[in-house]
Amino acid sequence: MRDTVRDRIGVVMAYEGPYLQLRPLGGGREWDADPACVEPLTSEDVLRARVAETIARSRHRRE
Repeated sequence: MRDTVRDRIGVVMAYEGPYLQLRPLGGGREWDADPACVEPLTSEDVLRARVAETIARSRHRRE
């Protein structure tokens, strides 16, 4: 899902009260998102986000 307020992509982990809890694709700290402010991703968006995450992890390992 895309959190349109924060312009971040995350996987829905749970509902907590009135909010969705999203976690970044590569793992990390969850954040709360208003369900009215999230939208599903297209398959192209998911692929683009996963490629970006893989590149970021690869660069981090080289440092």
